Amino acid sequence: MDVVLDLLQSYVPDPDGQRFVLVGAAALIVFLFAIGVTSLVNIATDPVRRRLGTIAPASSNEASGRSDTFASWVHGAANHLLPTKGAEREKVQRQLTHAGFRAPNALAVFYGTKTCLAAGLGLAAFIFTRLLPELSSNQIFFYTMLAGAAGLVVPNMALRHCVERRQRALRNGFPDALDMLVICVEAGLGLTAAIQRVGDELRFSHPELASELALVNAETRAGVEREAALKSLTERTGLDDIRGLVSLLIQTLRFGTSVADTLRVYSEEFRDKRMQAAEEQAAKVGTKLIFPLVFCLFPSFFVVAIGPAIIRIIDVFGQLATSGPK
Repeated sequence: MDVVLDLLQSYVPDPDGQRFVLVGAAALIVFLFAIGVTSLVNIATDPVRRRLGTIAPASSNEASGRSDTFASWVHGAANHLLPTKGAEREKVQRQLTHAGFRAPNALAVFYGTKTCLAAGLGLAAFIFTRLLPELSSNQIFFYTMLAGAAGLVVPNMALRHCVERRQRALRNGFPDALDMLVICVEAGLGLTAAIQRVGDELRFSHPELASELALVNAETRAGVEREAALKSLTERTGLDDIRGLVSLLIQTLRFGTSVADTLRVYSEEFRDKRMQAAEEQAAKVGTKLIFPLVFCLFPSFFVVAIGPAIIRIIDVFGQLATSGPK
């Protein structure tokens, strides 16, 4: 205890500040202890968890136990940290869904993680800057606030990166899925059976898209209408290509036209669209190569091509200067 008091006096020489830090630390410890006890009680008294624990194998529970405990702990602390504006909630919830985080407590865990990261980075920056005596109080406050702001911004950047990575994976697997879906439907399978077959075939090559198609089949078997299940696929992925396919399938099912002909026409249009996108990217290559050529290739080319001539000219002028009139 004496070591803690000496350390506190070295960081906070003001007695009022010391009392404030001690009271705040005690309150934080009591708050965390109460959250931990509440989480343990909820886990112990939840009948669903007990039933799942008896059914599921121990190997799967061992890997997910720590993550579930962390999620439940952060969820209990983050209920008071969620934004009050519905538009912001919907935006973040949509991004989490597009990134593949579809748990009911994903939004609360995300904001709880942001808060914990901001507080942890701010506290770490404060402790580190206090070890540097040449920094003033304003500089310490600035670096602490900067670290806290970084803790709030980094999760948003990571979430956007996850969304882009998952959508890229879905976009890469969609052409293969569309061609296989056309083949299955033209072979005589129904739309539900074709989606299931395509999902099974893409399980290893494109697991993200396969899981989405499997979820569509699961919702259909659970009693959800096919149109609602297809619309949920659009909301979960957020891709314009899948949105166009879903809209076309819904119109086909509604008006009773041929699904095979519709998929064949959309596949041809999508192939043309991919070709146009590839041509657009190829047309941009020339413009993108200007800066590497100017700053990397041209200087080395000039050194190799003109360098010997310049060296020879310098030598000639040097000889003329030495052999000039005395």
